[in-house]
Amino acid sequence: MLASLPFLTQDLPGVGGVIKTRPEDFFVEELPAYEPCGSGTHVYALIEKKGLGTREALDRIARALNIQRRDIGSAGLKDAHAVARQWISIEHIQPERLEQFSLAEVRVLKTSRHTNKLKPGHLRGNRFAVRLRKLALPLDEARRTAEAALAILTRRGVPNYFGPQRFGNHQNNHLLGRALARNDAVEFMDQFLGRPNPDADSPTVLQARTRYEEGRYEEALSFWPGQFTDHRRALRAILAGKGKKKRGLFTVDKHLQGLFVSAYQSDLFNRVLAARMPDIDRLLAGDMAYKHDNGACFRVEQAETEQPRCDRFEISPTGPLLGQRTTRLTGPAGDIENPILEAEALGESESGHMRRLGARGGRRPLRFQPRNTGLTAGQDDLGPYLELRFELDAGCYATTLISEITKDRTAEADEPRE
Repeated sequence: MLASLPFLTQDLPGVGGVIKTRPEDFFVEELPAYEPCGSGTHVYALIEKKGLGTREALDRIARALNIQRRDIGSAGLKDAHAVARQWISIEHIQPERLEQFSLAEVRVLKTSRHTNKLKPGHLRGNRFAVRLRKLALPLDEARRTAEAALAILTRRGVPNYFGPQRFGNHQNNHLLGRALARNDAVEFMDQFLGRPNPDADSPTVLQARTRYEEGRYEEALSFWPGQFTDHRRALRAILAGKGKKKRGLFTVDKHLQGLFVSAYQSDLFNRVLAARMPDIDRLLAGDMAYKHDNGACFRVEQAETEQPRCDRFEISPTGPLLGQRTTRLTGPAGDIENPILEAEALGESESGHMRRLGARGGRRPLRFQPRNTGLTAGQDDLGPYLELRFELDAGCYATTLISEITKDRTAEADEPRE
């Protein structure tokens, strides 16, 4: 699915390489939407964590401070196999308690006070420093190639594809979302509990999925590990309903269902973006253009008139996040996008299912612009490397930028899950 998406820099060879050989090879730092004001009942702390995901780090902090996990605020989720800096907030605590706090994997760099709890999305973007190792090209050639690619991406923009994390370990989250939009409980449960994949499943999960495919539901339940609570709950409901799969759908967490529908929107967006490649920096009549300064959109009537603003990266063409609020394109732009959406044959009923799961619809720019880009070639105890440095707005995928340089869409990077 993702492997077939075209690259903007397809005329340049890929430098190859791997990321995250060790956590220090992937550094990410949140760029906050606002700075703490210095007063208030909430203490903000900038933490640095290594080898821990955000959820696990916050769980450990809560236990160490003897507070409830829900009392800790954060703006986004950061990956475990990285060195990550991010802000957290805790109300009614003395800054000294946090300043003296220490865990092997987490340290507090500084504290301040503010008037509100830090919540998901309260960040402007992220700053990255990523080392690529085991390069496919000699180091000097890799550096020159990466510099050329970065120059193109900075000038024309990075294709704003949704990355592989959006689609799950099985890379089928969008198919689960499509089934939910159609209220197709049988297809949903077959994707959720079946479709064994030796490349993605652990041996135990592979057995569970295989037993489900064979209709041996009780045996499948015995194989599902305890942490797969939604899967086990759905199977119990199917067993209680004497094989009726719709009973299983009723038990699946609504937030999780919303993530699946969001993945379906993401897949459609990726397909539209692929159809517009490589002209993601060219406006067409009938486009809805995105204003990068305030996030508003407007209809493009005269593409030639608006193109200079697009060249200055003030505005960009957009793709659909399908839903009832999605403004459809007209003219030449609609001739590209609309057939892709119409092939899904979604009516009012399907749009209603999506809306109830939080997918109201909208538009998303087809490109984003990396800021403060830099590149260093070097060598350390693990051998030669390229270090990429860049800043991205919240909601943009580092994976997409890195893959334009490596020409490998399978590598995972720290992604926007705010």
